[in-house]
Parts: sequence; C-alpha cells; structure tokens
Amino acid sequence: MAVIIVLAALVFVWSVVAGRVERLDVTGPIVFVVAGLLLCNGPTGFLAISIETAGVHSIAEVTLVLLLFADAARVDPGDLRRRAGMPIRLLAIGLPLTIAAGFGLAAAIFTDLPWQLAALLGAVLAPTDAALSAAVVSDARVPVDLRRSLNVESGLNDGIATPVVTTCIAAAAAVIGTGLLPDTASHPGSAALIDIVGAAAIGAAVGFIGGLLLRRAGTAGWITPGGRPVAVLMLAIAAFAISRQLDVNYFVAAFVAGLALRGAIGHDDAEATELPELLGRILSLVVWFLFGAALLVDGLERVDWRIAVYAVLSLTIVRMGPVALAMVGSGSDRRSTLFVGWFGPRGLATVVFGLLIVEELPLADPGIQTVVATMVLTVLLSVLAHGATGRPLAAWMGRHHPEADAGPGAEPPRPRSPFGQPPP
Repeated sequence: MAVIIVLAALVFVWSVVAGRVERLDVTGPIVFVVAGLLLCNGPTGFLAISIETAGVHSIAEVTLVLLLFADAARVDPGDLRRRAGMPIRLLAIGLPLTIAAGFGLAAAIFTDLPWQLAALLGAVLAPTDAALSAAVVSDARVPVDLRRSLNVESGLNDGIATPVVTTCIAAAAAVIGTGLLPDTASHPGSAALIDIVGAAAIGAAVGFIGGLLLRRAGTAGWITPGGRPVAVLMLAIAAFAISRQLDVNYFVAAFVAGLALRGAIGHDDAEATELPELLGRILSLVVWFLFGAALLVDGLERVDWRIAVYAVLSLTIVRMGPVALAMVGSGSDRRSTLFVGWFGPRGLATVVFGLLIVEELPLADPGIQTVVATMVLTVLLSVLAHGATGRPLAAWMGRHHPEADAGPGAEPPRPRSPFGQPPP
C-alpha cells in the first residue's frame, strides 16, 4: 500500500508541475527513474520492490499492450500511404538492419555469449520510444515530415520487433536449458510462427468487429457521452486477455487490434483512443519508477568496459548507420539524416522486454546477466541523453529549416501532455 500511495503522490505532483520542469529539459522518465532509485535503494530507500514480483511484470505487460494498441489505433492508413517514404524506409530497412547490427556487435564484443543471447540483445535494443524525445515530436521548429516519421516509427517498431524478441527469448531458453516457456508471450521453434499468426487473427477480429459495432452504435446515437473511450479501452483489454488465455502473443494481438480498430472506424477518433492512451502513459511512468527501483542498481553493478562500449555504440553507430543506409536515395539532406539517426531513444519497450527476460529466463545465468546489464545501461544513457538534447537540437533544426515553422504542411505547436506524448 505504501508503494501505491507514493506513486499516486508522484504522478499527481508531476501532472501539476510537468510544464515547468520540462522547460528545464527534465523529462518524466528522468524524474521517475531517479525517484525509484532514491526511494527504493540506499540510505533514502524506504520502499521495498522486488523484480521477481509478479505484479511488476503484469504492470509492464499491460503498459506495453495499451501503448501498442493506442499507437496503432492512431495510424492513419491514408496519410501513411501519402507520406510513407521515410517511415517505410525506417521500418522496413532501418529496423532490420539495426537488429542485425546489434546482433553482430554483441557477437563481436561478448565473445562468450551464445548467439541466441546476442540476437536477443540486438532485438531488445532495436525499438525506439518517442516519449523520450517528445520535445522533438511536438516541436513545430522541426520539419513536419521528420516529426511524423519519428512518431510513426516509434509507434510501429515496438509491434514489429515484439515477435523477434519473443522468438529470441524462446531460443535463449532452449540453449540455456530452461525448456519450454508456458503462460508467457514466447514460444520456441515453429510454434512461434503459429503463435504470431494466431495473435494477429485474434487482434484483427477483436479490433475490426469492435470498431464496426462502435461506429454503428455511434451513428444510431446509442453511445452515452464518454462511452467511446471506455469501449475502446475494453477492446484493448479483450485482445490482451483473449490472446493470453489462448496462449498466443498478446503484444502482437494488441498491436493488430489497434490497426484493425482504426480501419473499421475509418477516421482518427481522438476521443475514442484517449483513455487507453492516457492510461498507458500514466502506467509508463510507473514502469520508469520500477526501472529505477528494481533494475537499475543490480544492472549497473554488473557493468564492465564491454557493456559500456556496447551501450554507447548501440545509441550511436548501431542506430545511425542503419538509418543512414535506409535514407539513401530518399532526398533527405545530411543534417536531417543525422537528426533522425540520433533520435532513436531506447525506452519503455526495451524496459518491458527486459522484464520479460527476467521473468522467463534464469537471472543467475551469466549470459542473461550480461544482457540485462547492457539493456539497463543503454536505457539509462538514452533517458539522460535524449531527454536533455531534445529541445536544443529541435532549436538547431529550426534554425536550419526556418520553413518548418510556417511552411506548407507544417503543424502548429500543440499542448504537451504531462505523461510524455503530445495529445492528439
């Protein structure tokens, strides 16, 4: 109960002061990671949180499910088709190359690591999190195409990377000797394909049928004020619960359900997706608190020079090299390519994947310890570096692209949400 009281107080205070604090380039993830570190560790720690607690893993899973669903539900298929060039390049070329580069770097640096764990490390650190660079995504000084591309990339690459991560977890379990992984998001071998296809089918059915019913009920005037957000939240929960009950990948199911809902509704219903998105953002702050409380200290204690080198290269070369290759022939100038390459922060999805690793694989194994410690250090560096550089680099881009403020297709500045993402 003490943990709930403290978290409620922290979220309340952050909601009240976020606008002022973020002008100092201090983001919500930074605040909650530090709060978790101080309140649960060392001489100032009076709260006890264990990484082995089932509730910690459940919160992380539900958070990613809601965010995957909400992000997918906000994707406009028509707009994506019209402006698909850069997002498709980042997702279809940049993301696979990033996973491959992370895998290759891990195999080269951690020579004692089985290739399955090296592949797992590359996949876990590939997805990006726009919430850590929300100052960029919502800043009208940055060209609108760059902001839209970063937002679409971060919204979709979690769902695309999830099957790769869960398959790698299953492969790692086999090589370590853990065996099959019941009641989890991961399955080994050919079962992984069946798992993903089944999850996609469940998500498509829940999202599309639910979206059709929602649209027809709205046309008939049956929905009470505020009913649409509740109904959409229940669709996200239904996709998660059904897929978990049937033992298929609930992350993929939630992601596909969001896409199917958007297709069934036929337009961007900001009010309908507001509740799952808002709840996901609030829970994401809780996950950052848990990261600081339960993962950070243990992870940093295992850091050595190899882990430090990998973390730095993961945030730079491993991200920026594939982005540069993906942008070849796109007409993007060097400054824009560097900007997009740098703003690939590792955040919530990586933390959730890390918690899945802790849940499903033996933390006593030296290889798993290396993977978790590398993930922890990379995320910590990303929270600090990308959180601090968002506004200054947005201003830098604005000086070199003055047309971004008022040019054709530019979007006006929007109010910032205290929970890390600009509201719809």
